[in-house]
Amino acid sequence: MAILAGMGLETLGGFGREYYLAYAIWANFVGRVTINWMYEFTMLEDIDLGRVNSILVRPISFYEFYLSQFMGYKVMVGMVSFLVPLFVCFLFSAPLHVDRLPAMIGLILFYLVFVHTLSFCVACLGFFINRAYSFISLKNIAIWVLSGELVPLDLFPEPLKSTLIASPFAAGVYIPVGFITGRFGYELLLQGFMSVAAGILVMGLFAAWIWRTGVRAYTGTGA
Repeated sequence: MAILAGMGLETLGGFGREYYLAYAIWANFVGRVTINWMYEFTMLEDIDLGRVNSILVRPISFYEFYLSQFMGYKVMVGMVSFLVPLFVCFLFSAPLHVDRLPAMIGLILFYLVFVHTLSFCVACLGFFINRAYSFISLKNIAIWVLSGELVPLDLFPEPLKSTLIASPFAAGVYIPVGFITGRFGYELLLQGFMSVAAGILVMGLFAAWIWRTGVRAYTGTGA
């Protein structure tokens, strides 16, 4: 609002202040749901301290073991936390398309699989290096910017704008938030699903390779 007032403009990037208010409200909550901190550190600690041994003998993979916990936790958090931006948008009459909420949640759940896969790859670095924890902070700071939580991606200059929106990271904040607040329609939502699917495929192949390579090089001495 200060930027719009200082520049003497009613809109910025084609959107008025009410759209940026709605975006800021939703971005904070969606960004917290679509990031992985706790389970990422836990996976890395299991590898670093040898606790991965107890998971290797179970009838479920290390990836699936933490994916089930991660998704269950995020579903519960999302069900509660999304009530806040819904209430605030209704209170301030901010742009909101409630009928788009199921599709937005579907994209977020799909994106969480991509985030977990990416976190799994970072955790597997623990097989090879001792300072892998620093990569967690580096990755999450990068996602904070690339997902559109810090700044809406449509405010970046071309060709950076198109590149960021086409990336799977845009489905973390920018696409679901922009979709439910009416910045764009179903076309970009579909693009988000496609880019996340491509991201899961690429990172899934890399995850399988780094896991097999890491386990072969790993000598377990823990529980």
